[in-house]
Amino acid sequence: MSLPDRFSLLVLGQGTTGLDVVSWALRHRGDRVDSITVYGGGSSSPTEKTRSLEASGVEFVYGTELVQGSYDVCVASPGISEFSEFFGSARAASVQIMGEPEFTWRLSPQRWCGITGTNGKTTTTSLTQHLLRSSGMAASAVGNIGMTAISAVDSRSQGDWLVAELSSYQLATTCELHPRVSVLLNITPDHLAWHRSHDNYARAKISLFKNMDKDDLAIVDVEDDGINAYRDQIFVSGRRVLSVSFEDPGTADAAFVRDGVLTVRLADDETSLVSAGELKIFGHHNVINALAASAAALACGATAVGVREGLKVFAPLEHRVEPCGELDGVRYVNDSKATNTDAVLKALTAFPQDRVILLLGGHDKGTPLDEFAEQVAAQVGAVVCFGEARERFRHALEETEGASDIDIAVASDLCDAVDVARSLAGRGDVVLLSPACSSFDEFTGFEERGRRFKAYLQELREHAAEVEMD
Repeated sequence: MSLPDRFSLLVLGQGTTGLDVVSWALRHRGDRVDSITVYGGGSSSPTEKTRSLEASGVEFVYGTELVQGSYDVCVASPGISEFSEFFGSARAASVQIMGEPEFTWRLSPQRWCGITGTNGKTTTTSLTQHLLRSSGMAASAVGNIGMTAISAVDSRSQGDWLVAELSSYQLATTCELHPRVSVLLNITPDHLAWHRSHDNYARAKISLFKNMDKDDLAIVDVEDDGINAYRDQIFVSGRRVLSVSFEDPGTADAAFVRDGVLTVRLADDETSLVSAGELKIFGHHNVINALAASAAALACGATAVGVREGLKVFAPLEHRVEPCGELDGVRYVNDSKATNTDAVLKALTAFPQDRVILLLGGHDKGTPLDEFAEQVAAQVGAVVCFGEARERFRHALEETEGASDIDIAVASDLCDAVDVARSLAGRGDVVLLSPACSSFDEFTGFEERGRRFKAYLQELREHAAEVEMD
């Protein structure tokens, strides 16, 4: 169902996404939009920003999740579950209800590349945009990466690709969204409170492909067990799928490593790119991310020369296996974005020859830890468990067979964990902050956690320099 030529608009949520939709609607009031109503949610209240928008003619309703009235189009913010009473109330009051990416796609459907997965979305989205720009193409990274798609739609240049990082929240309510190139990196249990079940979560991810056909390209990591559990819903008749794996999968469309060189095959036409050793992003998972991004960029029209040059210079993103320098001969790495166990295991592949002291902890997601603890114990030299989740992680590790060979320590908070890690580390070791938890016991988000980690390291360096001068 297309958007009406003119419509009354309901927006659910007054966070960044909701207010970005409102800003777009204000620019188009009178030509596309007749009225703009925002329901902020049960705990909402006026802010300086909403008061300013109210003065511009936007109606705000605070402190309730019972939507009243009738609307042509509703755009729901991603934090509002489709299973919530709030969403259901809005659905009943609206002719159409959708998320912001779906809304934006209907306004401007050309040249979309969609990227999703439990882990690796931001790196792969940023790298795909980078490879397109290295080829001289116009491309904007939008979606869950930071800038909403609706913020970019009015300024899109002719031929500009929107490379959209799409979360399960954003995909759950899509209907007509139809990227021409899409990437699914992995599926591991996450966000189960929002989706109610792992199956709902996985199906939301897979829905990225539902409108794609033989003229498009769906890119999937066939090494991933979570994806392979849904193969029959991904590899369907009439859809063109490219398989990503470290070994050549032997399909007409594939991305893999041959003799150490990243290689992409599109319709049996192969392009050799760069050696895995030339990448500045490390670990098996980042080789897979680079293969997926390269395949996506080439499918969008990037040149082989541009992709090669782009791969060589792309650096790790902040909080994603980000090198933070040395202190007393020990390397420190910030992987604060690793808020689930699968992300931690992927990060550890970046250090196959190193003794790693792993910092685990934060706000406990309640994820099962038995198998995770076994894999951690087999790969690290020591673990420091910190924050709210520290005792559950400590207990899981101590109960793991083989854990007697590693040091297991506890710390109250992040800075204390760094201090404990320093006492366990020797020259040449790696201290890896890859917490497997959200940060909300101590910080406002993984970004604040990662920056505090780096800031504390700098404080320690400065103190060491002062002592040396004395």
